[in-house]
Amino acid sequence: MGVEGCTKCIKYLLFFFNFFFWLAGCVILGVSLWLRHDNKTSSLLELKYEGEEAPRTFYISVYILIAVGAVMMFVGFLGCYGAIQESQCLLGTFFACLVLLFACEVAAGIWGFMNKDKISEEMINFYDSVHDQSLSATTKEQRQTALTVLKVFHETLHCCGKGSFLSLAEMWYKDSCPTDMLIPQSCHPKIRDLFSNKLYLIGFAALVVAIIMIFEMIFSMVLCCGIRNSPVY
Repeated sequence: MGVEGCTKCIKYLLFFFNFFFWLAGCVILGVSLWLRHDNKTSSLLELKYEGEEAPRTFYISVYILIAVGAVMMFVGFLGCYGAIQESQCLLGTFFACLVLLFACEVAAGIWGFMNKDKISEEMINFYDSVHDQSLSATTKEQRQTALTVLKVFHETLHCCGKGSFLSLAEMWYKDSCPTDMLIPQSCHPKIRDLFSNKLYLIGFAALVVAIIMIFEMIFSMVLCCGIRNSPVY
């Protein structure tokens, strides 16, 4: 015989929330792996030009998400098992892990909000750097190397150049533009849209997880107190 009444209801509510927390960890892990291997982002972030690499800030965020997803799966399992077994030790450990995860998520959210435009701006600066160096290149080999990098941007994002039209100096790399593009479209807004959409996806997932964690912390403490006050224990 274990806990009774409202405490028993909380026990199963905690199990229910932990199951969804474990599922959320699976989803975050899956989404972060998809972001890491997405063709559009990977093709751009793995570019190199004369020793200069594309900024890796986005990948750092994704690697953090992969770790968070894996930890959430473990913590969710710990909470499910602790609730069913009515173990104060497991529930206390589970609560401590939740507090730590919540603190990390808040810190990551603040950092992400403060640097939300940094990823796209760094990528735009990298594109502009290659673009400008391609115009000032003095040898055919240098221009061809720059053209290869620019072509990846143009074909991936379906854009061409820095502005809404190509100058006479830029006409030499017109072959790197998509063949079905009649009017050149600037790559700057395309780069911003690509990373902004993915950051919004990450932010939405983090908000859902934070709400679940708050309920879990409340339920785990209530259940832990109920177990401690139960005459059976």
